[in-house]
Amino acid sequence: MTYCVGMVLDRGLVFMSDTRTNAGLDNISTFRKMHHWEVEGERSITLMTAGNLATTQAVVSLLDERSKAPDDRKPSLLSAPSMFQTARIVADTLRDVIREHDQAGQEASSAFNATVILGGQIKGGPVRLFLIYPEGNFIEAGEDTPFFQIGEMKYGRPILVRAYEKGMSFAEAMRLLLVSFDSTLKANLTVGLPFDYHFYETDSFKVGTHGRIEKDDPYFETVSQGWGDALKSALQSLPVFEG
Repeated sequence: MTYCVGMVLDRGLVFMSDTRTNAGLDNISTFRKMHHWEVEGERSITLMTAGNLATTQAVVSLLDERSKAPDDRKPSLLSAPSMFQTARIVADTLRDVIREHDQAGQEASSAFNATVILGGQIKGGPVRLFLIYPEGNFIEAGEDTPFFQIGEMKYGRPILVRAYEKGMSFAEAMRLLLVSFDSTLKANLTVGLPFDYHFYETDSFKVGTHGRIEKDDPYFETVSQGWGDALKSALQSLPVFEG
Protein backbone atom coordinates (compact mmCIF):
# COMPACT_ATOMS: atom_id res chain seq x y z
CA MET A 1 0.00 0.00 0.00
CA THR A 2 1.01 3.65 0.08
CA TYR A 3 0.47 6.94 1.86
CA CYS A 4 1.09 10.23 0.05
CA VAL A 5 0.00 13.78 0.87
CA GLY A 6 0.08 16.94 -1.24
CA MET A 7 -0.75 20.19 0.54
CA VAL A 8 -1.31 23.79 -0.54
CA LEU A 9 0.08 26.54 1.71
CA ASP A 10 0.22 30.30 1.34
CA ARG A 11 3.91 30.03 0.55
CA GLY A 12 3.75 27.06 -1.82
CA LEU A 13 3.27 23.30 -1.92
CA VAL A 14 4.33 20.50 0.40
CA PHE A 15 4.64 16.86 -0.68
CA MET A 16 5.37 13.71 1.33
CA SER A 17 5.25 10.03 0.40
CA ASP A 18 6.22 6.76 2.00
CA THR A 19 8.25 4.16 0.08
CA ARG A 20 6.71 0.80 1.02
CA THR A 21 4.98 -1.20 -1.69
CA ASN A 22 4.63 -4.68 -0.17
CA ALA A 23 4.40 -5.84 3.42
CA GLY A 24 4.52 -9.27 4.97
CA LEU A 25 6.54 -11.40 7.32
CA ASP A 26 9.34 -11.77 4.79
CA ASN A 27 8.36 -9.53 1.89
CA ILE A 28 8.92 -5.80 2.24
CA SER A 29 9.86 -3.70 -0.79
CA THR A 30 10.89 -0.08 -1.07
CA PHE A 31 10.33 2.10 -4.14
CA ARG A 32 10.35 5.84 -4.64
CA LYS A 33 6.85 7.21 -5.25
CA MET A 34 7.76 10.89 -5.65
CA HIS A 35 9.14 12.21 -8.94
CA HIS A 36 10.22 15.65 -10.18
CA TRP A 37 10.55 17.46 -13.50
CA GLU A 38 11.84 20.99 -13.84
CA VAL A 39 13.07 23.66 -16.20
CA GLU A 40 14.73 25.99 -13.72
CA GLY A 41 13.28 29.47 -13.90
CA GLU A 42 10.30 28.24 -15.97
CA ARG A 43 8.54 25.30 -14.32
CA SER A 44 8.65 22.78 -11.48
CA ILE A 45 6.42 19.69 -11.41
CA THR A 46 6.10 17.03 -8.72
CA LEU A 47 4.17 13.77 -9.04
CA MET A 48 3.35 11.11 -6.43
CA THR A 49 1.76 7.74 -7.14
CA ALA A 50 -0.28 5.10 -5.34
CA GLY A 51 -1.55 1.80 -6.68
CA ASN A 52 -0.21 -1.00 -8.83
CA LEU A 53 3.57 -0.68 -9.09
CA ALA A 54 3.76 -1.88 -12.70
CA THR A 55 1.20 0.75 -13.69
CA THR A 56 2.83 3.63 -11.82
CA GLN A 57 6.32 2.77 -13.07
CA ALA A 58 5.03 2.61 -16.66
CA VAL A 59 3.34 5.99 -16.30
CA VAL A 60 6.43 7.67 -14.84
CA SER A 61 8.70 6.08 -17.47
CA LEU A 62 6.49 7.25 -20.33
CA LEU A 63 6.29 10.78 -18.95
CA ASP A 64 10.05 10.84 -18.48
CA GLU A 65 10.79 9.50 -21.98
CA ARG A 66 8.49 12.05 -23.62
CA SER A 67 10.13 14.88 -21.69
CA LYS A 68 13.52 13.84 -23.09
CA ALA A 69 12.37 13.04 -26.65
CA PRO A 70 9.40 15.31 -27.50
CA ASP A 71 6.76 13.94 -29.87
CA ASP A 72 4.02 16.16 -31.31
CA ARG A 73 1.58 13.26 -30.94
CA LYS A 74 2.42 12.80 -27.25
CA PRO A 75 2.83 16.15 -25.44
CA SER A 76 5.57 16.50 -22.83
CA LEU A 77 5.36 17.73 -19.26
CA LEU A 78 8.13 20.17 -20.15
CA SER A 79 6.19 21.74 -23.03
CA ALA A 80 2.67 21.96 -21.56
CA PRO A 81 1.56 25.62 -21.40
CA SER A 82 -0.19 25.32 -18.01
CA MET A 83 -0.53 23.06 -14.99
CA PHE A 84 -4.07 22.22 -16.15
CA GLN A 85 -2.68 20.90 -19.44
CA THR A 86 0.02 19.07 -17.48
CA ALA A 87 -2.69 17.34 -15.45
CA ARG A 88 -4.44 16.33 -18.69
CA ILE A 89 -1.20 14.79 -20.01
CA VAL A 90 -0.70 12.76 -16.83
CA ALA A 91 -4.38 11.73 -16.75
CA ASP A 92 -4.32 10.58 -20.38
CA THR A 93 -1.10 8.63 -19.83
CA LEU A 94 -2.48 6.93 -16.72
CA ARG A 95 -5.72 5.98 -18.46
CA ASP A 96 -3.86 4.64 -21.52
CA VAL A 97 -1.53 2.46 -19.43
CA ILE A 98 -4.45 0.94 -17.51
CA ARG A 99 -6.35 0.38 -20.76
CA GLU A 100 -3.34 -1.44 -22.24
CA HIS A 101 -3.37 -3.86 -19.31
CA ASP A 102 -7.07 -4.47 -19.90
CA GLN A 103 -6.65 -5.03 -23.64
CA ALA A 104 -3.78 -7.43 -22.97
CA GLY A 105 -6.30 -9.79 -21.42
CA GLN A 106 -5.77 -9.19 -17.73
CA GLU A 107 -8.61 -10.78 -15.77
CA ALA A 108 -8.96 -8.04 -13.15
CA SER A 109 -8.20 -4.64 -14.63
CA SER A 110 -9.05 -2.96 -11.31
CA ALA A 111 -5.94 -4.58 -9.86
CA PHE A 112 -3.86 -2.42 -12.21
CA ASN A 113 -5.42 0.87 -11.12
CA ALA A 114 -3.39 3.76 -9.76
CA THR A 115 -3.99 7.26 -8.43
CA VAL A 116 -1.75 10.31 -8.77
CA ILE A 117 -1.17 13.58 -6.93
CA LEU A 118 0.30 16.20 -9.26
CA GLY A 119 1.42 19.67 -8.26
CA GLY A 120 3.68 22.51 -9.27
CA GLN A 121 3.85 25.76 -11.15
CA ILE A 122 4.53 26.93 -14.70
CA LYS A 123 5.64 30.50 -15.31
CA GLY A 124 2.69 32.75 -16.02
CA GLY A 125 0.34 30.70 -13.88
CA PRO A 126 -0.33 30.02 -10.20
CA VAL A 127 0.70 27.12 -8.00
CA ARG A 128 -1.79 24.28 -8.58
CA LEU A 129 -2.42 20.83 -7.07
CA PHE A 130 -4.44 18.00 -8.67
CA LEU A 131 -5.75 14.57 -7.72
CA ILE A 132 -5.89 12.28 -10.78
CA TYR A 133 -8.07 9.15 -10.81
CA PRO A 134 -7.52 5.87 -12.71
CA GLU A 135 -10.35 6.74 -15.10
CA GLY A 136 -8.37 9.76 -16.31
CA ASN A 137 -10.49 12.45 -14.68
CA PHE A 138 -9.12 14.79 -12.00
CA ILE A 139 -9.99 17.47 -9.46
CA GLU A 140 -8.07 20.50 -8.23
CA ALA A 141 -7.31 21.59 -4.68
CA GLY A 142 -9.01 24.76 -3.50
CA GLU A 143 -10.10 26.67 -0.42
CA ASP A 144 -12.42 23.88 0.73
CA THR A 145 -10.02 21.05 -0.15
CA PRO A 146 -6.48 22.36 0.45
CA PHE A 147 -4.78 18.95 0.56
CA PHE A 148 -5.05 15.56 -1.12
CA GLN A 149 -4.20 12.09 0.18
CA ILE A 150 -3.81 8.85 -1.74
CA GLY A 151 -3.30 5.31 -0.51
CA GLU A 152 -3.89 4.39 3.13
CA MET A 153 -5.34 7.75 4.17
CA LYS A 154 -7.83 7.06 6.97
CA TYR A 155 -5.39 6.93 9.90
CA GLY A 156 -3.55 10.14 9.09
CA ARG A 157 -6.48 12.21 7.86
CA PRO A 158 -7.90 13.25 11.27
CA ILE A 159 -4.55 14.85 12.12
CA LEU A 160 -4.57 16.94 8.95
CA VAL A 161 -8.22 17.93 9.26
CA ARG A 162 -7.76 19.17 12.83
CA ALA A 163 -4.37 20.87 12.58
CA TYR A 164 -3.90 22.12 8.99
CA GLU A 165 -3.57 25.88 8.55
CA LYS A 166 -2.88 27.47 5.19
CA GLY A 167 -0.53 30.05 6.72
CA MET A 168 1.83 27.57 8.37
CA SER A 169 5.50 27.53 7.47
CA PHE A 170 7.22 24.65 5.69
CA ALA A 171 8.78 23.62 9.01
CA GLU A 172 5.36 23.52 10.68
CA ALA A 173 3.95 21.57 7.74
CA MET A 174 6.76 19.03 8.07
CA ARG A 175 5.91 18.51 11.73
CA LEU A 176 2.21 18.07 10.88
CA LEU A 177 2.90 15.58 8.11
CA LEU A 178 5.28 13.53 10.22
CA VAL A 179 2.61 13.19 12.90
CA SER A 180 0.11 12.13 10.22
CA PHE A 181 2.55 9.61 8.73
CA ASP A 182 3.57 8.33 12.17
CA SER A 183 -0.08 7.69 13.06
CA THR A 184 -0.54 5.84 9.76
CA LEU A 185 2.50 3.57 9.95
CA LYS A 186 1.71 2.60 13.54
CA ALA A 187 -1.78 1.49 12.46
CA ASN A 188 -0.94 -0.16 9.14
CA LEU A 189 2.10 -2.25 8.21
CA THR A 190 1.64 -1.49 4.51
CA VAL A 191 2.96 2.04 5.08
CA GLY A 192 6.56 2.47 6.18
CA LEU A 193 9.77 4.47 6.28
CA PRO A 194 11.67 6.07 4.70
CA PHE A 195 9.54 9.09 3.78
CA ASP A 196 10.37 11.39 0.86
CA TYR A 197 9.47 15.08 1.07
CA HIS A 198 9.57 18.21 -1.08
CA PHE A 199 8.81 21.86 -0.31
CA TYR A 200 8.07 23.97 -3.38
CA GLU A 201 8.11 27.73 -2.84
CA THR A 202 5.75 29.82 -5.00
CA ASP A 203 7.43 31.54 -7.98
CA SER A 204 10.76 29.78 -7.43
CA PHE A 205 10.28 27.63 -10.56
CA LYS A 206 12.73 25.00 -9.38
CA VAL A 207 12.73 21.91 -7.19
CA GLY A 208 12.86 23.18 -3.64
CA THR A 209 14.08 21.69 -0.40
CA HIS A 210 13.71 17.93 -0.63
CA GLY A 211 15.08 14.84 1.05
CA ARG A 212 14.33 11.59 2.81
CA ILE A 213 13.37 10.83 6.41
CA GLU A 214 15.06 7.56 7.36
CA LYS A 215 14.03 5.17 10.12
CA ASP A 216 16.68 6.45 12.53
CA ASP A 217 16.09 10.16 11.80
CA PRO A 218 16.43 11.94 15.18
CA TYR A 219 13.81 14.59 14.42
CA PHE A 220 11.24 11.98 13.41
CA GLU A 221 11.98 9.97 16.55
CA THR A 222 11.46 13.12 18.65
CA VAL A 223 8.16 13.92 16.92
CA SER A 224 6.90 10.35 17.20
CA GLN A 225 7.75 10.02 20.89
CA GLY A 226 6.50 13.51 21.69
CA TRP A 227 3.19 12.93 19.91
CA GLY A 228 2.64 9.66 21.77
CA ASP A 229 3.40 11.27 25.11
CA ALA A 230 1.14 14.25 24.32
CA LEU A 231 -1.77 11.96 23.46
CA LYS A 232 -1.41 10.06 26.73
CA SER A 233 -1.20 13.30 28.69
CA ALA A 234 -4.27 14.73 26.93
CA LEU A 235 -6.26 11.57 27.59
CA GLN A 236 -5.35 11.56 31.25
CA SER A 237 -6.37 15.21 31.59
CA LEU A 238 -9.94 14.51 30.45
CA PRO A 239 -12.62 13.85 33.08
CA VAL A 240 -13.19 10.21 33.99
CA PHE A 241 -16.56 8.74 33.09
CA GLU A 242 -18.85 8.31 36.08
CA GLY A 243 -21.65 6.02 35.07
